[in-house]
Parts: sequence; C-alpha cells; structure tokens
Amino acid sequence: MQDTPEVCVLRFGHRPGRDDRMTTHVGLTARALGADRVVFPDNATQSCETVEDITTRFGGPFDVELSGSQKAFVRDWEGSVVHLTMYGERIQDVEGEIRERHREGSLLVVVGGEKVPFELYERADWNVGVTNQPHSEVAGLAVFLDRLFEGRELDRDWVDAERRVIPRETGKRVEEG
Repeated sequence: MQDTPEVCVLRFGHRPGRDDRMTTHVGLTARALGADRVVFPDNATQSCETVEDITTRFGGPFDVELSGSQKAFVRDWEGSVVHLTMYGERIQDVEGEIRERHREGSLLVVVGGEKVPFELYERADWNVGVTNQPHSEVAGLAVFLDRLFEGRELDRDWVDAERRVIPRETGKRVEEG
C-alpha cells in the first residue's frame, strides 16, 4: 500500500487447464486486498491478461507480470519472504513480526499452486499457516493480507478507474469514469 515498502505476491506454479481460475483469483485477491503487484508463472498468460483487464477497468495502481523461473525470483528477492502453507507457523503468532519487518523493507508473499520445492521452505523467512487446515490458497492470501494491513486495505483509493462500484445496501450500482 502507499506509505509502506512493496508487497509482491508470487504464484508459485501453475497447471494450465487445472489452475486457471485459482491463479486468476490469487491475482485478483492480491490486487483487491493491498498488494502492489502479482507475479505469475510464464504459462499463466490468461490469468495475467484477466488481472490486467480488471486493473484497467476498476483502477490501480497494481502491476502484473510473468516470470520464467519462480525459483530464481524467490532466490533473488531482496527483502523478506513469506510462504503461505498449511504446514507453517500460525499467522496469529507471527503477524506482528512480519508487519514490523515489512515496515523496514519489501515483502514477497509466495502462494503455491502445486507442490513447492523444499528450498522454498528454507528460503522463506516465515512459513505461515492460516488455520493449518486444508483450504483455498486464495482464502489464505486474503486472510494474510488483511492481517498484514490490519484492515487498512479495505479503505484503499483506486485511481484511473474506468468503473467504480458504489456501495449500496441492496442492488448494484456501477458508475463509469
């Protein structure tokens, strides 16, 4: 978010045909809940195009990119690394430490799409579990980002939006421009 160092979400792995919707939703969740950019594997071009389209229509800033090597991206990251996994430390036990470190520098949040290599667990500064139970990686990312930003991401201002959703009790209202 604006006054803090970058938060980048990396979708680690993508199985075309099987993960298309989930990979797209990782990107949409990263965008909606305060991350600055998402990086997809280079075989997730459709997800990349969809998130770019949503950013154009509903505003940014938010960057989307493709990477040919997720391992190299993680290895070369200059900043802290959080790996979201059901086998990690409880989020409620480490969120304060992660938030404090993020104030000092950039944060990479890794969300797996398939079995991740053990090196990722070793490279991560934190392996973080949200409930330590099987569930959607999108849900884990959403809870993590909300905890990281302490709810401030819900009041984010969007710029250069072609459309704006106007909150209402019932029905829907979308304004152009």
